[in-house]
Amino acid sequence: MSDVFLDLRNVVKRFSGVAALDDVSLTIRSGEIHCLAGENGSGKSTVIKVMSGVYRPDSGSIAIDGRTHSHLTPIEAIRHGIQVIYQDFSLFGNLTVAENLALNTELRNKRKLVNWRSVRDLARRALDRLGVDIDPEQEVDELSTAGRQLVAIARALMSDPRLLIMDEPTTALTRKEVETMFRIVRDIQAHGISILFVSHKMREMLEISERLSVIRNGRMVAEGPTSNFDESTIVRHMTGHDISSETYHWKAPATPTPPRLEIAGLTLAGAFEDLALSVHPGEIVGLSGLLGSGRTEVAQALFGLEPGHTGTVRIDGVPVPLDRVQTAIDAGIAYVPEDRLTEGLFLTQSIDRNILATIYERIADWSVIDRPKAANLAASSIKALQIATPTGDKPVGELSGGNQQRVVLARWLLTEAKVLILNGPTVGVDVGSKAEIHRIIRDLAVEKGLAVVMISDDILELVQNCNRIVVMHRGRFVETFETADTSEQRISDMLTSFK
Repeated sequence: MSDVFLDLRNVVKRFSGVAALDDVSLTIRSGEIHCLAGENGSGKSTVIKVMSGVYRPDSGSIAIDGRTHSHLTPIEAIRHGIQVIYQDFSLFGNLTVAENLALNTELRNKRKLVNWRSVRDLARRALDRLGVDIDPEQEVDELSTAGRQLVAIARALMSDPRLLIMDEPTTALTRKEVETMFRIVRDIQAHGISILFVSHKMREMLEISERLSVIRNGRMVAEGPTSNFDESTIVRHMTGHDISSETYHWKAPATPTPPRLEIAGLTLAGAFEDLALSVHPGEIVGLSGLLGSGRTEVAQALFGLEPGHTGTVRIDGVPVPLDRVQTAIDAGIAYVPEDRLTEGLFLTQSIDRNILATIYERIADWSVIDRPKAANLAASSIKALQIATPTGDKPVGELSGGNQQRVVLARWLLTEAKVLILNGPTVGVDVGSKAEIHRIIRDLAVEKGLAVVMISDDILELVQNCNRIVVMHRGRFVETFETADTSEQRISDMLTSFK
């Protein structure tokens, strides 16, 4: 394991005079699993793109097998055995698994006619190499996130890589799916392939890696064997300071208040059945369960996205027929979806427009938008949610994940919501932004009297932020835990028993 495959040496990369990478050095040994940790915007993606030939460094060098290069082109990087699996997987959703896996081979061989039997055989061999059961004839868009991740890994391995770079590979995976992926990563390592695991999830870094490097503000601030690190030291290196992990427990008001949200007999055929739940003003209730338990369908039903349900939903005691989204919004329900990039944001539009998207009718007179009022509302939201941007005119797609999530929150808070449903509120968000978003959610619940339903795969996130956690299994609420009297391990053990 002492042989060095790739060595970045004193790399500098600037954009418009601003240093994205400042004297960065990183060594990847042959056959090791190496984690690169850092907050969003720290320079992780720039490191990946320099290593894979997408970016040319302004200074410094890249050594592969001891041979030094001033830079690489993407083709040269691939020829040296460097393969990258990006967060979006770069797959064709409207093509089958087999077509995605065989496409590069077909193009490389310059075939004029496709031999479909050959395509299927090629795909089957690629999937068998990972030991996974995925139908090669299934369209990629029909796969789960974990399934698409496995197809992307299978495709990368078809090029016989020597270094596989995985960019935030576990962002949208359940714990069970993460365990499957880790098994596959270790199998890949056993064949002598190096893996660079890029992440900001500390527990996973400590579990999977042998060496760990931390980058902050474009500079490498720590590097060494993973055994030299724990969660607190990684956080300190990533952020430059310690982050409190105090647990928040909602306390009932001295004078009991009526529930803000009440659910009774809520049923949707094939998704969930006979659900009952009450959430009071200022209360945060967590909803946990394995993938397919029905938790996302519950969130969508409460936001009017699943109009076929039966049962009753009351907001402040008033029955609400949640037959469409506008009805839910008018009743004071806000929904922050699981995938902010495809469901929550207009990525090419400005931050201001994204924040104001749900209230343009309120700030228009005879269909003419009151622009000074719109500008003031957007600016106030940016300040209140501490969105890091020099201007609201900037496209929201250019923000970090944490700041994008704050934009989505800001939008719904302008609707004067009474109920806030959060589906994966910090998915893809770095540790510093995650702690800040948690603080914002807790403060909003108390100060504005919101009834908050928080859905998450991260049990610790629920334990630290909720007063109660409801566990869902096969479309039913099966257990409720008071967070003051439970632990992450206890809930995790229950979920494990469902597998």
